[in-house]
Amino acid sequence: MEKESDARFLAFINQLYLGGMAHLGKLPNPATGKIEKNLEIAHETIETLRMVERKTRGNLSREEESMLKSFLTNLQLNYVEEFNKKVPEKEETKKEKGKEKK
Repeated sequence: MEKESDARFLAFINQLYLGGMAHLGKLPNPATGKIEKNLEIAHETIETLRMVERKTRGNLSREEESMLKSFLTNLQLNYVEEFNKKVPEKEETKKEKGKEKK
């Protein structure tokens, strides 16, 4: 029973991780096969994993804790990367609109 529970937990956090990576545009959407970004949902996924980390603190095996931390770190780093790509795009659009007005 314990092994089954451990496997379910690992599958659960893996599912959240893969969904987060898909929302970051790092993996194709399994339903469409297309790359689709949604940073808001990716952020919510990160927050959900952070909540899981807080609520399970002290109750995880080393493997579970290591995997959870790894998934969180990877999602957070990729989120920052994608977020920073979005900011320059907005600034370029503003500059282009300013040139058009002149």
